[in-house]
Amino acid sequence: MDFSELDLPYEVRQGIEHSTFTTCTPVQEAVLPRAIRGEDVAAQAQTGTGKTAAFLISLFTRMVRNPVVDIGNSPQALIIAPTRELADQIFHEAERLGKFTGFRCLAVYGGIDYEKQRTTLQNGVDVLIGTPGRLIDYFKQHVYSLKKTRYLIIDEADRMFDMGFIDDLRYLLKKLPDYTKRQSMLFSATLSYRVMELAYEHMNLPEKISITPEQVTVEKVAQVLYHVGKHEKIPLLLGLLKKEQPGRALIFVNTRRAAEMVVERLDRNSWKAQAITGEIEQKKRLRILADFKEGRLPLLVATDVASRGIDVKDVTHVINYDLPQDAEDYVHRIGRTGRAGAAGKALSLADEEYVFSLEAIEAYIGQKIPVEWAEESLYVREIRRTNEERLKSERERALRPPQPGRRRTPDRSKPRR
Repeated sequence: MDFSELDLPYEVRQGIEHSTFTTCTPVQEAVLPRAIRGEDVAAQAQTGTGKTAAFLISLFTRMVRNPVVDIGNSPQALIIAPTRELADQIFHEAERLGKFTGFRCLAVYGGIDYEKQRTTLQNGVDVLIGTPGRLIDYFKQHVYSLKKTRYLIIDEADRMFDMGFIDDLRYLLKKLPDYTKRQSMLFSATLSYRVMELAYEHMNLPEKISITPEQVTVEKVAQVLYHVGKHEKIPLLLGLLKKEQPGRALIFVNTRRAAEMVVERLDRNSWKAQAITGEIEQKKRLRILADFKEGRLPLLVATDVASRGIDVKDVTHVINYDLPQDAEDYVHRIGRTGRAGAAGKALSLADEEYVFSLEAIEAYIGQKIPVEWAEESLYVREIRRTNEERLKSERERALRPPQPGRRRTPDRSKPRR
């Protein structure tokens, strides 16, 4: 179905053309007609299938056709997302799709511009996007109200449970008008029992939509697995980068320490890379993501804090430097490539530490990941630091002030009281 076949307001059509969208994805084709009619929707769809555009186009269409009279300091729509990156991504897509509607959009989340966000929200917005913690913070300060909010969207509902946000989410839902007096849309990678229980408790007979191919992973992503010793992972990574020459690649690791190590070793071997982890301050994290999106940074190393919420076009490769310990994370990681029908490649390195999660991953995706055995020529001898450089780096790390929020090592020399 083309977007031109849908009965959409002129302002919304302009936004779609501005975003260069022409043909609906399967989830958009299933969701849009129902949501535009005002029905509640609980939709399951893989990452990268266009669900953000599906709920934003529906939302803007409803808002244009049902103008508000007086709702005070309540936003017309509330969109709840589990991570800062996802909230920011939704905001930018809302700005693009809603450019010609005149609606005011705002994203609120931790780590950045607390007072600026507070002031903008206090002055009134039409679409409020945010993470549960920051939304509750401002709500308890009476910066905004939810008494007359007419639209609710919950994105990545399954992730809300995984990240421990379900109590916060239920708190916000109880502050909204009754489910019969608002339209609600819920999106999730899986419509598990706990997600559907949430939907039936807080939604008005939602239409259940499931857009899931036989394969859980994106069909156009070519998957390859290499068995490798832990001490050989960097030489193999360098060899794969040299062989594949990725235009834009995401490299996933399991820990902050691994992220820092991989970036340092890549940089030393003439590959430009930066890392985003949970400990990096939000302003810097957004700056790194912007560089990656705009092509100034070819390699981005990330922990699973970024496995959802990164919507970057033309990511040609995802490399699992560490196999994830959670099977669902594998799907979300490799879903960063092969988006919107494009082809992509996912390369995974299975070492002796993380290979034990391979069985669960293959059971979850319902297929064996094809194995390739790396020839000796594929390993690239890396340039290592000299002892003098290593000592200098250790001294600099020791002198570095502790980051906010990081726990200090307790002083055991002082007696406890």
